[in-house]
Amino acid sequence: MLFHSFVAGGLGPDFQWLSRFGWMGVDIFFVLSGFLIGTQVLRPLQRGEGLAFQAFYARRAWRILPAFGVVLTLYQCFPVLREAPGLEPWWVFATFTLNLLIDYGHNTAFSHAWSLCVEEHFYLLFPFIAWCLARRPSARRVLAVCAAIALLGLALRTGVWLHNDALNPPRPWFIEDIYYPSWMRLDGLLMGVMLAVLRVYRPDKFQRLQARSNQLLLSALALWGLSLLLFSNRTGLLANAIGWPVLSLGFGLLVLAATDPKGLLGRWTLPGTAWLAAISYSLYLSHKIAMHLVHEMLVPVIAERVQGLALFSVYALAVLALGAALHYLVELPFLRWRDHRARSRSSASQPKAGDAISL
Repeated sequence: MLFHSFVAGGLGPDFQWLSRFGWMGVDIFFVLSGFLIGTQVLRPLQRGEGLAFQAFYARRAWRILPAFGVVLTLYQCFPVLREAPGLEPWWVFATFTLNLLIDYGHNTAFSHAWSLCVEEHFYLLFPFIAWCLARRPSARRVLAVCAAIALLGLALRTGVWLHNDALNPPRPWFIEDIYYPSWMRLDGLLMGVMLAVLRVYRPDKFQRLQARSNQLLLSALALWGLSLLLFSNRTGLLANAIGWPVLSLGFGLLVLAATDPKGLLGRWTLPGTAWLAAISYSLYLSHKIAMHLVHEMLVPVIAERVQGLALFSVYALAVLALGAALHYLVELPFLRWRDHRARSRSSASQPKAGDAISL
C-alpha cells in the first residue's frame, strides 16, 4: 500500500524510503500463502486421505469472490473512483487473466489485482500437483519438481528480459512480460510450499529448524539486504534473473523464524495485528480507491494546513476505514455464511444412532 501511494502523487519525501521497496510486500504474501494453503492441502494427503477438491475450491471461492465482485463493480460502474482513467474490460478481471492480458500502458486502474490472479492460478493448480505427487510419495521427486520450477522461472525471466531488452518494444514490457505473469512469480509460492512440505512430512526437521529461529532471522535479514542491492535497479537483468529466488528465500526464512513462539519474532505480540490480518484482503482490494478519493477530494482543501505525518495519517485512516467497511459489510457476512453452511453439511453427514446400527 505504501508503494501504491504513487497513485496519489506519493506521500512526500519523508516517507519515500518506505514506499520505494514496498512492492516486496507482495512477495511476503506469496510466501505466506504457499505456506498456509500448502499446509491445508498437504495435511489430509499425509494422513492418506483423499483431497476434497470441491470443498477446497468452494472455500476459496466464498473467501475471494464476494468482496472482489463488489470492488470490481465499483470500478466498472463508477469511473470517478478509479485511480487512473484506463480500465481493462470486466471479463479480464472475472476470468483472472488480468496479469496475462493487461495493456499496462493504457489500462492501469485496479491493476494491483494481478497478484490475486497469480494467487487464483496457484489455488487452481497446486491441489492437483500435490495430489499427483502424494500418490507415490518420494522426497527425491518433490525436490526435483521444486528445483525444476525454480530453474524454469530463472530461465524464463532471463530469456524474456534479454529478448525484450534487445528489441526494446514500445510498451511497458517489464510489467507485462516479467513482473505480472504467473509463471514468472512462482518463487515465493514455491518457497512457502516447501516450508509446508517440511512442516507436514518432516515435522522433526521443521522443529529443529524452529529451534534456531534467531539464527534464521539473521540469515533472513542478510538475504533481504542482498535483495535490496540486487533490486537497486528493479528492472535490471541481475534483479530479475536471481533476485526473486534470493528474496523469496529470505522471506521464507523470516516466516520460518516467526513460527517459533520462543524466538525474537514469535514471542512478540503487537496490539491490532489480528484485526489488520482479518481485514487485510479488503484493504488490498480497496486501498487505491481510498487513496484516490483523499487525493482528489480532501487534499486540495487541507493541503495548506496538513502536511507530512498528519497528511500521511489522513491517507492511512481513509484506507483503514474503507477496508474495514468492505470487510464488515461484504467479506465477513459471506465468510460466516460459508462456515455455517459447512457446519450444517457436516452435521447432516454424521450418521444417527439408528443409522450406525443399520450399517
